[in-house]
Amino acid sequence: MNKSKKGNRILQLIPYPLVICLIFSMSGCKNVTVNSESSEIMVITESSETTEKTAGTESTAPAETTVAESTQASETAESVVADPETIQKIIEEMVVDYCSYGSEADDRVDSLLSDLSFADEITGRRWKVIMDLWRSDDLGQPLYYDVLPDGLPDTDELCIVVLGFQLNPDGTMKEELINRLNVALASAEKYPNAYIVCTGGGTASENSSATEAGEMAKWLADQGIEQDRIIVEDSSLTTAQNAIYTYDILTSDYPSVKYLAIVSSDYHIATGELLFCSEAILRADTPGNEKLTVISNASWDAPSGSLSSMFQAGALIELSGDIETAFDIYYDNYDIHELPPLD
Repeated sequence: MNKSKKGNRILQLIPYPLVICLIFSMSGCKNVTVNSESSEIMVITESSETTEKTAGTESTAPAETTVAESTQASETAESVVADPETIQKIIEEMVVDYCSYGSEADDRVDSLLSDLSFADEITGRRWKVIMDLWRSDDLGQPLYYDVLPDGLPDTDELCIVVLGFQLNPDGTMKEELINRLNVALASAEKYPNAYIVCTGGGTASENSSATEAGEMAKWLADQGIEQDRIIVEDSSLTTAQNAIYTYDILTSDYPSVKYLAIVSSDYHIATGELLFCSEAILRADTPGNEKLTVISNASWDAPSGSLSSMFQAGALIELSGDIETAFDIYYDNYDIHELPPLD
């Protein structure tokens, strides 16, 4: 038998774990441990030693790492996180599919939510809560008319949010907005410790100085509501912006506020609840830890008016940060046929 074959025969007689130990030892490992029952290999290298100084002396404490753990850490480090554009495309397809096909798109929506969670776990969790709310029969229900219901907190934890409505060209308020304010006034009188947010920017084509929120605030003050209870958000031009800017003001300047009650026309309540809840979900550090919660509503019984689910989709896309696509939807310039067909 030649030396090569003899060497191979010797290696065959040595148990596999011991062979691995010999290889690691020759490669510079300080210590190698083999579990005799599981054959798990523990490797301690020079680079994994930690130095601990105590009372002027130094001692080394080896950090143990298994081969399996090293492999798992390597695979995690090499995993690819989806770019923001990919995430935005998933969100767009998901909300447009649902607004276009309703419950028929549930399987597609759930599949896209899985894709979103794979791309970014926290974003996926947030949008699952949002989509579950949007798909729920409880959205905007129960619907209350004329005044907020009994049983809400009569403290400064409650804020009544009055959603604006486009002004007349000269800056005066239209009848629908005044009717919303009558509901807000009755609710503010019922809950005298609650704040009232008036929302809405400049929508008067012939009066650039007038804003929905400014006119609403003056009207409430004229009816006897204390100025220090009235909060003005006069920068927004959409319901999504109502939610964004109101969230900024309340969380920055009114930390006592925890609960929101939406006041608007009856056809607008569900959309308002969806967007204010969604904004709180998107801005929370983790889902379930929202700073603001919508707990009720009060509405004016509008003789006409409606908001399509496509409008709601555009508003959710605006909250996600894609303003261009949102306004394409608002102005009916969006081509749904660019998205994959529903199977």
